Amino acid sequence: ETQKEQEDIRANYNPTNHKLISFSEAQSKSLRINWDEYSAPKPEFIGARHQTNFNLSSLVSFIDWSPFFHAWELRGSYPRILSDKSVGDEAKTLLKDGEKILNKIIEQKWLSGEIHYGFFPAQSINEDIILYTDESRSNELARLHTLRQQTTKRDPNKPYYALSDFVAPLDSSTLDYIGLFAVSTGNGVDKYTEIFEKNHDDYNSILLKSIADRLAEALAEYTHELVRKEWGYEKEPTPNKEDLIREKYQGIRPAPGYPACPDHSEKRTIFTLLEIEKYSKMHLTESCAIWPASSVSGMYFSSPESRYFSVGKIDRNQVACYAKRKQITTTEAERWLAPQLR
Repeated sequence: ETQKEQEDIRANYNPTNHKLISFSEAQSKSLRINWDEYSAPKPEFIGARHQTNFNLSSLVSFIDWSPFFHAWELRGSYPRILSDKSVGDEAKTLLKDGEKILNKIIEQKWLSGEIHYGFFPAQSINEDIILYTDESRSNELARLHTLRQQTTKRDPNKPYYALSDFVAPLDSSTLDYIGLFAVSTGNGVDKYTEIFEKNHDDYNSILLKSIADRLAEALAEYTHELVRKEWGYEKEPTPNKEDLIREKYQGIRPAPGYPACPDHSEKRTIFTLLEIEKYSKMHLTESCAIWPASSVSGMYFSSPESRYFSVGKIDRNQVACYAKRKQITTTEAERWLAPQLR
């Protein structure tokens, strides 16, 4: 049974089994929303806000522990993994050790959080999202560039998504908005991991990094809840934290480098518009990884139709179009999009 399952996985993974439709056809089969009947929520403010020295004790209830176990190669979802016959005992020990580190982080203030987010008037045009300086929408501030699915689908009626589909088009009557964010709980991690490593305590060094990563994701979740309220489409916080972790709420927050937006270089636009390097010690490396590591950045979409998806493989025509829109060479675009190329 295992061999059959693995053979199915190999067959489905084989890129030659995934056919692509043309870029123009994918565009013609994009998600269609009746924007003229949609009233886009208006945020409380336009521009960016910044908060440093955020108290991490507020994040404990927002922590999703399942990926914590996955990082240690213990498979299962929390809290069920604690009673698993195979790995339950190891999971309990790991959780106990992780909570000890978490308590030290909070009580002794090893780490602190920082939040940077903002709202901007926005409209879409094909795969681009245009951001404006103010409500007049007369001056373009920047553009976010998205990619469209091209891999054939079993259901011919399903649309071929791009993130720009979730923002009202330029030629619609709807005035829309988009949010941007960058959060971090990584400042201070290096200091304490070095102490552990000097004492030859690699276990607690890795444990600290794992907990810092969980706190960064928890801070992203906390900030998204705050944003939904300030954006005006969620009046009260999600009462059930399990529903929060399972993302049972309106809107999404895709991050550059992840399946719906595989190009890490889009972080540059986010960091520039939020003036991250002015207000934070966070910065982007040459490969657009965020330093410190326990940090997350991305975009907020408010549309009820917005959903997560994977762009998957794309053809050279879309890459050429993407390069032209970003005003970079095709070679550079191919470098950023290498995993997506067919």
